[in-house]
Amino acid sequence: MLEKTNQVNLLFDFYAPLLKGKQREYLELYYLDDLSLGEIAEMHEVSRQAVYDHIKRAEKQLFEYDQKLCLAERHENRMNVLNRMNELVSELSESETRDELNTLLHQLSEMD
Repeated sequence: MLEKTNQVNLLFDFYAPLLKGKQREYLELYYLDDLSLGEIAEMHEVSRQAVYDHIKRAEKQLFEYDQKLCLAERHENRMNVLNRMNELVSELSESETRDELNTLLHQLSEMD
């Protein structure tokens, strides 16, 4: 469950503006503010089932957006390259390290 929560939070960071109002709001309250379905339902004077349905639709929408746009994967790839570059910079005395750093810099420049 924690893995799914982290994944939804990451996707929410990228795609929240694309969600409809209630979907975005309920998802934020549920995942980011850690409110229960009952608390959200009471706050908005709707049923728990209505909140659940909005959240499930929003989750599905986030995963569909990411399947098409791949922003989370691209972000992860960029972070991996940057982390490796930081490691290399700290060991920069070797010639082969400089070559690998140049390769990574080229990879980074190709990402958008």
